[in-house]
Amino acid sequence: MARELSVKDRHEAIAKNVSNQPTSPGPSRMASAALATIPAIALLAGLLAIALGQSQIARLLWLGGTAPVLVVLIVTILRGLAQGKIGLDIIAALAMAGAIAGDEALAGVVIALMFAGGQALEQFAQGRASSAMTALLSRVARSAQRYQSGKLLTVPIESLSPGDRILVRPGDVLPADGLLIGPDATLDESALTGEPMPVRRPAGDALASGVVNAGSAFDMRVSRPARESTYAAILRLVEGARQSKAPMARMADRYAIGFLMLTLGMAGMAWWIWASPHRALAVLVVATPCPLILAVPVALVAGMSRCAGRGVMVKTAGTLEALARIRTVLLDKTGTLTRGYPSIAVLEPEPSVSAEQLLRVAGSVGQASHHVMSQALVEEARRRNINLIPPGEAHESAGDGVEGLVEGARVRIGRQDFVLPGAGAEKASSIPLGHAALYISSDGRYVGRVLFKDELRPDAHSTLGAFRTNGIERIVLLTGDRIDIARPIARSLGLDDVIADATPEDKVAAVKAEKCLAPTMMIGDGINDAPALAFADVGAALGARGAVAASQAADVVVLVDKLERVAEAVAIARRTRRIALQSVLIGMGLSLVGMLSAALGYLDPVAGALLQEAIDLAVVLNALRALGPALRSASAPVADLSAA
Repeated sequence: MARELSVKDRHEAIAKNVSNQPTSPGPSRMASAALATIPAIALLAGLLAIALGQSQIARLLWLGGTAPVLVVLIVTILRGLAQGKIGLDIIAALAMAGAIAGDEALAGVVIALMFAGGQALEQFAQGRASSAMTALLSRVARSAQRYQSGKLLTVPIESLSPGDRILVRPGDVLPADGLLIGPDATLDESALTGEPMPVRRPAGDALASGVVNAGSAFDMRVSRPARESTYAAILRLVEGARQSKAPMARMADRYAIGFLMLTLGMAGMAWWIWASPHRALAVLVVATPCPLILAVPVALVAGMSRCAGRGVMVKTAGTLEALARIRTVLLDKTGTLTRGYPSIAVLEPEPSVSAEQLLRVAGSVGQASHHVMSQALVEEARRRNINLIPPGEAHESAGDGVEGLVEGARVRIGRQDFVLPGAGAEKASSIPLGHAALYISSDGRYVGRVLFKDELRPDAHSTLGAFRTNGIERIVLLTGDRIDIARPIARSLGLDDVIADATPEDKVAAVKAEKCLAPTMMIGDGINDAPALAFADVGAALGARGAVAASQAADVVVLVDKLERVAEAVAIARRTRRIALQSVLIGMGLSLVGMLSAALGYLDPVAGALLQEAIDLAVVLNALRALGPALRSASAPVADLSAA
């Protein structure tokens, strides 16, 4: 029975696959570079022989430089045919064979050099285009420093289990997801988020695998096995994205077959009309399918890599193309448009109690609970430099609240009927719309309450503006919250519609209705969003703090907790698609002009080969523009990223 790959072996296998996988049945990157040196050396040696008056030796050298490339090319074509693929390499094979048969040795070796050089250029372009995705693979941790029986042992990452305490040394890559025990950590998160500056994380923060310790050593407690970590999931996304093929690329393949027929037809006509095999050979030589077979995939991979560099994983090339066509966006509210966790809006202590005293006793007891409201109390107290006391006899009642002894007094925080059972209800006035309340008592005496509110993300307004700028015509709030909470938010953001009180089934129905009218994207982060994310043309999940189910169902996963990155991905997708189409149209136009010139006798085979390589180089360089940011002023908003 085959053994299961370890986490390290799996990561290394993915890294090898992503970095070396060819785009066609042809040779790999290193083999392509080696193959190109043969006709290059033969060409130079032949020119030297000509200079010495040895034309026959030059001819033999050029034929010797052409033959190996032709053999490799024929093998590649046969392999493709065995897989049911008709490749455009047939044109290059016919051109080389025609040059040999027509005693055009110089043209043959130039064609061989241009073809082999083009293969090497293709491999380089694909590698450069996927640079940000493959850069993720360079951060694969091999081992971890685990505390065990009072000692620090070096262990393989696949042996880590939830609950293990490990030491992360300066420069180490975090091997698994976990919680920071202490002290505070300085982390380089650029590989996951695209942010270049180190980030300071306080004790208690959740840390993701794949980031680098850019400061002093710290301890962390593993929360998930390495095989289930954030980074392992990213590697699987990279593997799937690298192997995928977009509809635009498949369409280009079909057009390429038509281009093959057109090339053979023009070459045949040139031979028949002018009785010139020389012109027919020139047509074959100058015919370059690279704008079709290379420009589209290079541009799409470059766009996906650009997204990855900004902390957005696009799972397939088809998703990137679909993202460029989106016209309607549906957004969840909690955790998507809003922060997804409560922040303190108002402190309402009793007249005999100060706000600091209220926060001190509530925060002290809150230390014994993992509830988001309790943690918000603790964070606010620490922000105000209020000293908290470890509670004694702490006990949490799930769904109700938590209690404990603080300086001898029994303090309760939580729901009103838990904090003030059977009495004191008159102390609590109505709760403002959109707020939640946490009540506090000391020895049964009501001392105040804290109002919480789930605030809008700071980038909510700018993100929606960027959507509008990038061609999104309709934006709808789709939430399970009550209509009286959702409608004011939708109105303040200028949304086109709001659908509230929505169950997961309702969300799927809403997505289905919108898809009938226009290409639709759903954005969410919760388990209840997963069905709608899967059903939309493009599902985008905020995966930094969202549910795993949402990330698995989505087509796009945002690795950093920023909504604006979704709008940025739309801008990148639109620009990438435009660059790909530019490359195809301009490149094919130049190729057709060159073929016509060759048929009319204005280009000989050698000049045609040089022109072919120039067109290929121009197409590849233009496609690689999708890898970088659009030219814009430093003050331009995120919406302008779509500009080519």
